[in-house]
Amino acid sequence: MTLPVYLNTATGSQAFRIAPGDTNYFVILHDDRVPGYRNVCVIEIFEPGGRTPPNSHSAAFEFFYVLEGTGRATCGGMSVDLARGGALLIPPGGDHVIENTGPGKLYTLTVMTPDEDFAALIRAGVPVTLDAEDIALLSAPVAA
Repeated sequence: MTLPVYLNTATGSQAFRIAPGDTNYFVILHDDRVPGYRNVCVIEIFEPGGRTPPNSHSAAFEFFYVLEGTGRATCGGMSVDLARGGALLIPPGGDHVIENTGPGKLYTLTVMTPDEDFAALIRAGVPVTLDAEDIALLSAPVAA
């Protein structure tokens, strides 16, 4: 039996801010529009000085993998620095904030399991056009 494969590209997808004044935005790569898939995978882009509002998820784990840039994650009163190649996992119920501490943008691959309607929240937001910097980083070949 051959299973379908779902291919998407970040540069071929619409980006969104959840709210107009937010300093981070999302490109959905895969979500529950894929039959049977209950997670959401996004590229999350934080502008310089950008941060998430404090948030938590009742049942979902949220995973962040830093593609580029530097930042800080605060959860449960503890803070850790983030840099390229760093992987962070926030457990359900973990009230957290992710912030960009670098001079440039912070890019993360963010995966939430299960989705908890996060993709719907993103899609209900404000459309954003990826700029030349975003497109260059997100379309660059992966180094071997």
